[in-house]
Amino acid sequence: MSDSPAKALIFDVFGTVVDWRSSIIEQCQQFGARKAISADWDAFADAWRGRYQPYMNKVRHGELPWTNLDGLHRMMLQDTLDEFEIAGLSDDEKAEVTSFWHRLRPWPDSVPGLYRLKNLFIIAPMSNGNVAMMTNMAKYAGLPWDCILGAELARHYKPDPESYLTAVQLLGMQPHEVVMTAAHQSDLLAAQKVGLRSAFIPRPMERGPGRTPDPTPDPSFNVVATDFVDLAEKMRALA
Repeated sequence: MSDSPAKALIFDVFGTVVDWRSSIIEQCQQFGARKAISADWDAFADAWRGRYQPYMNKVRHGELPWTNLDGLHRMMLQDTLDEFEIAGLSDDEKAEVTSFWHRLRPWPDSVPGLYRLKNLFIIAPMSNGNVAMMTNMAKYAGLPWDCILGAELARHYKPDPESYLTAVQLLGMQPHEVVMTAAHQSDLLAAQKVGLRSAFIPRPMERGPGRTPDPTPDPSFNVVATDFVDLAEKMRALA
């Protein structure tokens, strides 16, 4: 690991920056109330998200051509509607539900923490979400990104090495100058393999009560913080 200063932080978004689960549940509940559709929306959100990795694997393994996350979410939605026996939605209604992923609430510390970090570093999303989704989400949630990076620009989903290295290249930096920030340890370990630094932020409520992922941080991580405000304080040592 180089001793040179870090210059940029890039962020996993779903679960790390925004509370996807409660945001999707709430929007589905509101949609169901308007359309007189009754369902277990908590389970619906979990089932929809549960198709995330399998569908990205279809792209990775060539079963699907490159398809951005909006496109995959639409396919995943149809499977989830079928699972929950929800029929009769028009294409426009399905597009509306798919767009729920563009409007996700940030965790309470995310925006204030990002502003503090922005004073020290370039900050950008490093998400599997596509550029339009990340841009709309930033407007909705008040996320002060300096630019939008992520899988769509690399045409590779995380944890493919190309996803991280394309972000580094587009920033005009070396891997050790960039800190991958995430609540998911596998994301950080993959970024470390190609030379990025790592910052771990646990989000115990990402998947709801009693389903805490990643309980013990890997000792290889460069920074472990309780939230984004704490991260801003700890990152001063690497600035």
